[in-house]
Amino acid sequence: MTTAIVIVLSLAAVVVVLFGFVAARRKQPVRTAATAESSPGDPAADPDFFDPRTIRVGDTVYVEAARYRAVGALHCTMQGEKWTEYLLEEGARRYNWLSIEERPGQEGDSLHLQVLLWTDVPTQGMVPAKHMLIVDGVEFYPIERGTAAFRSEGTTGLPERGLLDFADYRAGDGRLLSFQRVQGGQWEAAYARPLTPGSIRVDRLP
Repeated sequence: MTTAIVIVLSLAAVVVVLFGFVAARRKQPVRTAATAESSPGDPAADPDFFDPRTIRVGDTVYVEAARYRAVGALHCTMQGEKWTEYLLEEGARRYNWLSIEERPGQEGDSLHLQVLLWTDVPTQGMVPAKHMLIVDGVEFYPIERGTAAFRSEGTTGLPERGLLDFADYRAGDGRLLSFQRVQGGQWEAAYARPLTPGSIRVDRLP
């Protein structure tokens, strides 16, 4: 009889311990993909994150180790899409364009920022084709082309408003090439280098 009581009490103790363990596990927060990762394009995800979409003409812009001054901007729209291209002056009449655009992710993903630094390419009168073309010995394949309306701000060398034709290409190694022209003008080409939004900071007068 005594043995039976001891066995019953032991089983009851085991049940209590197991119940306590399960209850403790249920109280732990579940780490889902939504809480583990945040969209790189969401400035609210990091209070120290500088949102490059807030660059203003006249700002001193640091891109990685280089220092520029934003002397102008093109605000572009095409079929509901919007993006901004900033003209950055490095000094001694050296310029680069910095384009910033919200791009949709894969299905169900949030928007992310696409930040590209463009470097001019001498194309010697080359015009964009609808098929593969070769620049500097590299094969580039067409990915997108169209016409965007733009509004210029500051110093850009372009009209206050107008239409901008573009044709974008990508090489097998991921390099980007883009042709652009203001309608009625000549085609100009540039290579693009993707940047992380966190690689940009700004010094701005209060």
